Amino acid sequence: MDLTEYVPVVPDFPEPGVGFRDITPLLAAPEAFGESVDRLQEACSAHPYDTIAAFDARGFLWAAPLADRTRTPLVPIRKAGKLPRAAAVETYRGEYADVRVELHADAIRPGDRVLLVDDVIATGESMAAGVRLVEGLGGTVAACAALLEIAALSGRDRLDGYPVVSLLGKL
Repeated sequence: MDLTEYVPVVPDFPEPGVGFRDITPLLAAPEAFGESVDRLQEACSAHPYDTIAAFDARGFLWAAPLADRTRTPLVPIRKAGKLPRAAAVETYRGEYADVRVELHADAIRPGDRVLLVDDVIATGESMAAGVRLVEGLGGTVAACAALLEIAALSGRDRLDGYPVVSLLGKL
């Protein structure tokens, strides 16, 4: 199954000149979505992990079934103000604005091997912020995983030294 067929490019969204990768057709096709989770699980098995940390909100879509299938703890990396307890905080430059993300301060224990999961690696800034959160709490990043990468934005370059799993490769 060619999963790229389920992720069309929407031109000029959310602003002129941007080619947005729309994952909603993949989510709407149960066979394709299930296949994407299967493939992500297989690709990530090369990078042993104890915990999955997923980015708000679309990273949750792949991380939750992956955590369920592997019986691995899942911890959310949320946008600012969404977590109820003490949290570690990072700010990064997003594609369109500065973004502040948080991870519960007790979510990662020293020595935990953490798989970071998001839907897309674009500029790599959000994933790099996740790396800083995990390492700041004493964890180790096992890999940075996403459904796809946007090659033109060179996000992988910001993750130098960390394994990157891009299920659909660079689009």
